[in-house]
Amino acid sequence: MTGDDTKHLPLEDLHVAAGARFGAFAGWSMPLTYPAGVMKEHLHTREHAGLFDISHMKLFEISGSGSVALLNRACPFDAGALEISQSKYTFFLNEAAGIIDDLIVTRLGQARFMVVANAGNAEADEKHLRTLALDFDAKGDFDTKVDALDRVFLAIQGPEAWAALSRAGIETGSLLFMHGFEPRANWFMSRSGYTGEDGFEIALPEADARNLVAKLLEDERVMWVGLAARDSLRLEAGLCLHGLDITPEIDPASAGLMWAIPKEVRASGAFIGADALRSILERGPAQKRVGLKPEGRQPVRTGVALFDADGNPAGHVTSGGFGPSAAHPVAMGYVQTSLAKPGTQLFADVRGTKIPVDINPLPFTPHRYRKG
Repeated sequence: MTGDDTKHLPLEDLHVAAGARFGAFAGWSMPLTYPAGVMKEHLHTREHAGLFDISHMKLFEISGSGSVALLNRACPFDAGALEISQSKYTFFLNEAAGIIDDLIVTRLGQARFMVVANAGNAEADEKHLRTLALDFDAKGDFDTKVDALDRVFLAIQGPEAWAALSRAGIETGSLLFMHGFEPRANWFMSRSGYTGEDGFEIALPEADARNLVAKLLEDERVMWVGLAARDSLRLEAGLCLHGLDITPEIDPASAGLMWAIPKEVRASGAFIGADALRSILERGPAQKRVGLKPEGRQPVRTGVALFDADGNPAGHVTSGGFGPSAAHPVAMGYVQTSLAKPGTQLFADVRGTKIPVDINPLPFTPHRYRKG
C-alpha cells in the first residue's frame, strides 16, 4: 500500500526523530530498523529491554450478557473458565478449521473481555465479531457489545523490562505471564509478548503513551526496536506470524497449536470449525509445522521449496532468516507428517542450489517467561 492508503502510527514523529527506517506492513508505515541496526536491536532485547510500537495491532473490548457465549462460538476455548485477569492464546477459525487469525483474549470482568488481534486482519476480525454478536443477540436474550478501542499500543520485552517499567513508575510484580489488567483508566496491560522473553504489552491513550515513552527512553536499558528484529526474535522463539506460518488454509493441528485448545473443547465445543477440526484430528494432519535449521550461513526464506533426499517434494518454508541469538539461520515451515521428526534432513532449493536443512525442535532459543 502506498500514498493515501497507508496508515500511520500515532507516535510516528517519535520514530522519525529516533532515525527509524520505515517500510510497509499490513497497510501501515512501520519502523523497520533504527540506527543501531537489526542485530543490535535483537540482542539488546534478549539482554536488556526492547521497546516496540505495536499500535498497528487492534484491541476489541467485548462486553455484555452474551460475551462468554459469543467467544465460545468464535474461538476454540472456554471463555467462562478464564479467571479474572487471565489471558489465553486462541484463534478465530473458519468452517474448515482454517485459522482466520490468532488472538490473545483476557478476561477483565464477569462479562468483559479484551481481544488483541493482528493488524492485517483487524477489519475482518471486527466484522466477524459484530456479525456473530448480532446473530447471538437475535437468537437469544443477549446484549453483547463489540468496541474497537483507539489506543497507542506498546510492547516492552526483555529481562530488564520489569525494572525499566518500575523506574518509570509502573509496578509489575504481581502480574504473571499470560495475565492482564487495567492499571489506570483507559489503560490495558498484559504480561505477554512476541519475543520469547519476559515482557509486557500496554495499550493507553496517546498523551499517556508519549509520557511513558519519554520516561522509558531515559533508561539506558531501553532501546527502540523495529519490525525487522521483532521478526527475528519471534522466529527464534518459534512463534507464528499470521499470513505466513498460519493462514485460513492451515488448521491448528497442522500448525502444532493444539495445546491452545482444551481437551474438553476439542471433544464437545460448538466453536466455528469444530466438526472439521475433529475430522482432521481423527485422520491425522497431512502436514506439520516444524523448525528448520539450514547448514552453513545461508538463510532460507519464505516460499522456498523443500525436498527429500530423493528429490521428491517434501514441503515448504513459511518464515526464515538469520537468528542473531542462535548464531545460525533459522526457519519454520510445513513438511509431510512422515518427515516431521527432529533430525530428518531435507534440502531447500535456493535459486537452484540445494541447501541441506535439518528439522529442528522449536524454539531455537529457550522461552524465558515469568510464570511464577
